[in-house]
Amino acid sequence: MSAETLSSIPVEHDDPVNAQILAVSEDLVEGFQRHPFQHIAEQSGVPFDTVVERIRAMLEAGVIRRVRQTLLATKLAHGALCAWKVDADKLDATFDFMFREDPFSGHVVTRSTDREISGSDYKLWTTLKVPQGESLEEHAEVLRRLVGAHEFVLMPANGIFALGVGHVRRKSMEPGAKSDEPASMTSTATVELDADEWEVLLALKDELAPDEIGEDPWGPRAGAIGFDRERFLEIAETLDHKKAIGRFSTFLEHVKPSQSGQRVTRFNALFHWKVPEGMQPRAGSEVGRHHIMTHCYWREGGPRFGGVNIMGVVHGTDRARVLEHKAAIDAHLAEVGIPLLYTNVFWGGRSEIKPSEISPKVYRAFHEKWKDSGQVL
Repeated sequence: MSAETLSSIPVEHDDPVNAQILAVSEDLVEGFQRHPFQHIAEQSGVPFDTVVERIRAMLEAGVIRRVRQTLLATKLAHGALCAWKVDADKLDATFDFMFREDPFSGHVVTRSTDREISGSDYKLWTTLKVPQGESLEEHAEVLRRLVGAHEFVLMPANGIFALGVGHVRRKSMEPGAKSDEPASMTSTATVELDADEWEVLLALKDELAPDEIGEDPWGPRAGAIGFDRERFLEIAETLDHKKAIGRFSTFLEHVKPSQSGQRVTRFNALFHWKVPEGMQPRAGSEVGRHHIMTHCYWREGGPRFGGVNIMGVVHGTDRARVLEHKAAIDAHLAEVGIPLLYTNVFWGGRSEIKPSEISPKVYRAFHEKWKDSGQVL
């Protein structure tokens, strides 16, 4: 797309046509779709050619930061949320190392609390994944050695209740808006794939370039790995049935402002709840049914985090409004008879996101590269 053509196409996320597209394309294209952009057109009511033109333009302008088929990495690799205690003067350097040097650290974010509470001295939070058969603890220990962190706390997910970042459609949500039924809990048990399934999976997960956004994004991917297109698609559908596939998504740049200074969101709040032992599945289902939740997990925070066991994320442009959403969820938990033993909010600061690597080959190469290194920061 030429610079002249691009400049004539509206690219901001709040343009009415773009918002209509993004309300679907951010997180409502479930599983694997043979024709994802036709699906977006059908569900949004926007003509196919316009969908392709607008998504390409938003991607090239940096409003959309990536377009890709997501995987349910919790089904394919061992994963955890990891909180790090690092010296304040090394926080930025540690952040940079995790984001730039470790392929297995996905979301890297600094977090703070409104007051000193249990765990408030853990200022850096990352999502961490390692290939099946490898150890999260061992990988985190290598990272601790390299960056000179004092401690880390791994919090693997025992269950998932909400997962899908749709910023545009959540902008106007009222506090307390929820589904008619509690959210179902997805397990994190890993699935086994054969060699062909792994090859197709790895071909699917790469980000789409602007010229791949069109009628058939998968045919060239199949050809690139020497697969017949139909066989490639059938294997992709098998992966979907195995629950290894997440959703097809356009990811907005939600941290940095656009070229015109607009922001999709300003606040990223990690909510912590502690509920009585044995009530985690029910509590997670009641929290996860709230439409505002982009993520909701059963994770055990342990004594360093006040024994919290349900965690979830909400994004918003107004801090007070984010807290209103939390108050509505707290009130709902009380209404359904789930006591809150403790709760808190960890506010996001600096943030970067990249898809977590899950390749055993890349994992071996990383550890070979750094095996003889001491502290590098």
